[in-house]
Amino acid sequence: MNSSFLSKYGIYLLVFAAVFLLIFLSVGLVQQVGMEHFDHKVKDRNLGGHRNDIGYFVSPQVLLQIQFSIGILLMAVIVSILLFCKVYMFYVLVPVSLIALGIGYAAPLLYYSRKVKKRALDFEGSILDLSMGLTSGLRAGQALPQALEVFARRSEGTLKEELDVVLKEYRLGVELPDALQRMYDRLPCEDLQLLIISIRLTLQSGGSLADVLQRITQTIRGRIEFQQKLKALTAQGRFEALAMSLAPLLAFVLLFVINNDLMLPMVKTLIGWCAIGVMLTLETIGYFVIRAIVDVKV
Repeated sequence: MNSSFLSKYGIYLLVFAAVFLLIFLSVGLVQQVGMEHFDHKVKDRNLGGHRNDIGYFVSPQVLLQIQFSIGILLMAVIVSILLFCKVYMFYVLVPVSLIALGIGYAAPLLYYSRKVKKRALDFEGSILDLSMGLTSGLRAGQALPQALEVFARRSEGTLKEELDVVLKEYRLGVELPDALQRMYDRLPCEDLQLLIISIRLTLQSGGSLADVLQRITQTIRGRIEFQQKLKALTAQGRFEALAMSLAPLLAFVLLFVINNDLMLPMVKTLIGWCAIGVMLTLETIGYFVIRAIVDVKV
């Protein structure tokens, strides 16, 4: 009886031990990432600006460790689930394990890429406030550097970090338009480029910078309103892309729970796994096609 028990449940115990070990290592790795993120941001504030890429949030070495850890962890979990469902076919376990490893490997990269995009969108959404703040400061009698410094003190988020770098470079002798251009190089934004060109041309040719910035503010406000309307009009299409892609998966899970005997051939036969692979491929293609249709570039 002992040998029967070991032969039946020994593999499950080994996989469970491996998953537990990987989770334990992942917790330690997450703590290490948190400390490195904190040290990295402190160093970034002390030494100057940093390009808006994944390196702003995590170093390449730690990112690689996270990718392999999550990939192996996800692969172990998926294999455990398949073995628990009594799927022992080698031609199923190997491809599914490799796919799970690839998904786990790519997940951290996608996560940090979204953080980079979110930081860029947060910065882009603050350019209108920057233009309005500079216009108000200039009309109050302040010089451009003074108006920029006053606005930086009461701003927050990504814009404050970048303006602090601009002011630091300006105090070290860099021309203000050049310092603003360096900020644009770190975080490209069409509205910011329009603002920088206006400031540079006005300082070179003369004229009322406050009036120029006021007109630029109106232009930026019009662009933002148009982009918000466009986003609202395409929101339904983005939701439909996600809903249509997840509907077959949800239907499969519900049918598997309701009638287990009916759906078991899908995970125990080669034809069933081929059908699952075709379904996932078509759903992925359909999702990206719909997103491409509703993603209007302006």
